[in-house]
Amino acid sequence: CSLSCSPKGFPKLKNDTFLRAARGEETEHTPVWCMRQAGRYLPEFRETRAAQDFFATCRSPKLCCELTLQPLRRFPLDAAIIFSDILVVPQALGMEVVMVPGKGPTFPEPLKEVEDLLKLRQKVDVTAELGYVFQAITLTRHSLEGKVPLIGFSGAPWTLMSYMTEGGGSTTMAKAKSWLYRHPEASHRLLRLLADVVTDYLVGQVAAGAQALQLFESHAGHLGPEQFQEFSLPYIRDIARGVKSKLKAEALPLVPMIVFAKDAHYALRDLAQAGYEVVGLDWTIRPQEARAQAGKDVTLQGNLDPCALYAPKEKIGELVKKMLEGFGTQRYIANLGHGLYPDMNPEHVGAFVEAVHAHSRHINKH
Repeated sequence: CSLSCSPKGFPKLKNDTFLRAARGEETEHTPVWCMRQAGRYLPEFRETRAAQDFFATCRSPKLCCELTLQPLRRFPLDAAIIFSDILVVPQALGMEVVMVPGKGPTFPEPLKEVEDLLKLRQKVDVTAELGYVFQAITLTRHSLEGKVPLIGFSGAPWTLMSYMTEGGGSTTMAKAKSWLYRHPEASHRLLRLLADVVTDYLVGQVAAGAQALQLFESHAGHLGPEQFQEFSLPYIRDIARGVKSKLKAEALPLVPMIVFAKDAHYALRDLAQAGYEVVGLDWTIRPQEARAQAGKDVTLQGNLDPCALYAPKEKIGELVKKMLEGFGTQRYIANLGHGLYPDMNPEHVGAFVEAVHAHSRHINKH
């Protein structure tokens, strides 16, 4: 079945540059999107979100659709990413998460002891618990009218576990990491449970209309190489394998998968062989080095320092050009090395997107 036909009668895709790059096919220009492109840096986002509790917004398919589409009305991005949050998964397991202004996501009752694992749902019906995300994806896929592909996503098990045990964000993740040292077996039980839920959740997103998937291991940097090998990588691999075999079994499209493990350049070789078509990179690694470690069989995505967008527009153009020369324009998806920050100027985001298109077209011609 080609890109144009689909079970839910979705509109025909007009710009598949992002999907082709993800699969390693040739592209006329380098595709570009931004992590957190639907975000507080846009005045229209702040307006839409103003009256609503954060997680109430996540549970409204209509609002998620609107927020997902906003950046595409402004910028010629090559992909949309559904507006949601990685912490809807712990909620599906029965944990309470609240968004505290000025503090971020907070778990009033984090997992403190091994016995607390018994409070979690051991079997999660993702359609019952996370159906609102699937509805948002289907609605958005129709509303995009085939303009660009839609990316679905989830947090990876270790990152989710770190929030669930820490109780929120942290600079050290000491409580979460103490679980790995004090309760390795219980940690593996929790990570396995999370990996199973995430697998079903990602498959459900494809069934709902997602055309690519990104797994966010945002807290990889808190682990060293050994702990990453034990508590993160096996689950990242299992999710890729599990999602692909379930998609096949359910006769769903085999969509490209992206793994983004922030600050885990020590594991780049392993990540490149973990079963994902695309490896996302943060800004702490040189393009040439990343390419050498990842090899030629995966597409790389990233990795401009988000703070580069504070620079004047001409400077952003120069930095983009340098980044494209480092990665090459093929088997590459341009992005930032992490999400956009709330105080960024939308015009500078536009300058970034346009510079990627202009410079990559120029390089391809010459």
